[in-house]
Amino acid sequence: MSAADNRLVDVKLDEKSVVRRNQTVEHERAIALFDLMEENSFALIGHPGPYHLRLGIEDNRLILDVRSPAEDPLERVQLPLAGFRSVVRDYFQICDSYYTAIKTQSLAQIEAIDMGRRGLHNEGSEMLRDRLQDKITLDHNTARRLFTLICVLHIRG
Repeated sequence: MSAADNRLVDVKLDEKSVVRRNQTVEHERAIALFDLMEENSFALIGHPGPYHLRLGIEDNRLILDVRSPAEDPLERVQLPLAGFRSVVRDYFQICDSYYTAIKTQSLAQIEAIDMGRRGLHNEGSEMLRDRLQDKITLDHNTARRLFTLICVLHIRG
C-alpha cells in the first residue's frame, strides 16, 4: 500500500438531523470538505485505502463510517460525544466572539481572539486524533478539518 492510498477520496455528512445553518457555518463546512479532498492523510488500521467516510451523530456518539471506494463497509467507529462537548461548546463561543469582534474591535483584539480560537480548534483536533489512534491514523491538518465537520454536526435545532 502506498502513502497515496492512505487518504479519503469522499466525505459526506449525515445531515438528516441537522437544521438549516447560517451562511458562515455553511462556508466553514464547504472549506473543510474542499480542503480535505485536496489534501489529507487518513489510514484505517488493517484496511488499505483509499476510503470513503460518512460522518454522523447517533445516540450521542460520533459515527465514522469508513468504506471502500466501492462503498463496501470497512469499519464503523463510534466515539462518545461527551468528551467533545466542552471543547465544541467553547469553540462555538469563541467563534461567536471572533465574528462579533471583526465588526467592532481593533486588529489586536481580533488577533487575540483568533489565537484562542485556533488553540481550541487544535485542542479538539488532537482530542480526535488521540481517541482514534487505535483505529485510524490522521495527520494534524486532516484532524483539524474533521474537527470542523464534527462542530458542524453539533448544530441542531
